[in-house]
Amino acid sequence: MLLKLQDKEFDSIVEKGIVLVDFYADWCGPCNLLSPVIDEIANKDPQLTILKINVDEHPDLAEKHGVLSIPTLLFFKDGVSLDSSIGVVSENVILNKIEILKN
Repeated sequence: MLLKLQDKEFDSIVEKGIVLVDFYADWCGPCNLLSPVIDEIANKDPQLTILKINVDEHPDLAEKHGVLSIPTLLFFKDGVSLDSSIGVVSENVILNKIEILKN
């Protein structure tokens, strides 16, 4: 399931299950390269929740989670951030991180 953050629902979304959070900006070239990869992962795993957060619209969340560069991916399990990735990474890297969280 692919979601874009609306208002202040972040905590309720990440509190249960595995959630991939993508911090991005529309003007960011590397973010635009990573976006199709994230979309493909969302299509492959309907059980996975993917939350996209535009840092220009939600700078408070970016700051709260220590996002200094974009794209930044945070991997949550049951409300706890357990892993991260900064910059453009391959689909396999992302899927491996997700699989580790599932086990």
